[in-house]
Amino acid sequence: MARDETPFRRTFAAFFAEPSAVVAVGLLAMMLLCALALPLFSPQNPFALARPEMLEARLPPASPANGGGTFWLGTDDQGRDLVWAIVYGLRTSFEVGLSSVLIALAIGLGLGIGAACLGGRSEGALMCIAGLQLSFPAFLIALLLLALLGPGIGSVIAALAVAQWARYAHAACDAARAELGKQYVEAARCLALSPARVWLGHLVPNCLPPLCVAAIVQVGVAMALEATLSFLGLGVSSGEPSLGLLIAGGYRDLHSSAYWVSFFPGVALVLAIVSVNLVANRLRIILAPGAQR
Repeated sequence: MARDETPFRRTFAAFFAEPSAVVAVGLLAMMLLCALALPLFSPQNPFALARPEMLEARLPPASPANGGGTFWLGTDDQGRDLVWAIVYGLRTSFEVGLSSVLIALAIGLGLGIGAACLGGRSEGALMCIAGLQLSFPAFLIALLLLALLGPGIGSVIAALAVAQWARYAHAACDAARAELGKQYVEAARCLALSPARVWLGHLVPNCLPPLCVAAIVQVGVAMALEATLSFLGLGVSSGEPSLGLLIAGGYRDLHSSAYWVSFFPGVALVLAIVSVNLVANRLRIILAPGAQR
C-alpha cells in the first residue's frame, strides 16, 4: 500500500473505477452547474413574466425569437423559452430535493440516535410512530400536508421533510443500537466523556455512511415527488419554476405536433433523477455493501 494512500483516496478511486459512475457524476455536475450558475446570466426569470408572450407560444425547436436569438428547444404554452424554463425548473428540483432531505435527515438522525441511547419506552414510542408513518406512502402524506399548507416551494420542502423523517429515524436508531454495544463506545464512557460528546464524536460519525447513501437516493425521490405534486397543481405555485408545471402545460399535446412542450422538461427530469440514483448506487456499493439489494 502506498504511504500516502488514505481511506478517502481509496474510496475516490473505487468510485470512479465504474464507468457508469463517471458518466453519472459528469451529468449530475453539469446539471447542477446549469441550475446554479446559468440563471445568473439569464435576461429574466421566464416564470416571472408580467404577461404571457402568446405570439411566441408553442414555437417548435430552433425557431427564431422576435427580439433576436433562437428558441433552441422551442417555447411552451406561455411563450417561455424552454431552455431557460428547464434551467430554472432544475434549480427548483435540486433545491427542493436537497433541502427536504437534509431537514429530514437531521430530524431523523437526532431522534433515532437519541431514542437508541435512551432506550426503553422512548425507543419503543419512536419506533412505533416511525413504523406507523412508514406504512403510508410518502406521496400521500405530502399530499395531505400540502392541502393544509398550500402551494409554494417552502410548503413542498416542509411537506417532503415531514414525509421522509421516519425513514432516517428508523435507520439511525437501528444503526445506533448496533454501535452502542461496541467496545469503542464503552471505552468512551469509561473515560467519563459527556453523553453529548459520545453521541456527536462517536455514534454519529459511525452511523452516517449508510444514512448518507440512503439520503442521496431520497434526493431523487424528493425531486420526483415535487414534480408529481406540481404536475397535479398542488406543489409550487404557478409563478414559480418547476419541471412538473412545464410537463403539465403540454402533456395534452405530447402526441401532437407540440410534443416538445412536455418532452424536453421530462427528459431533463429523468436525467437528473437517474444520475442521482447512479451516484447513490455506486456509493452504496462502496460505503454500505451490506445495504445492497
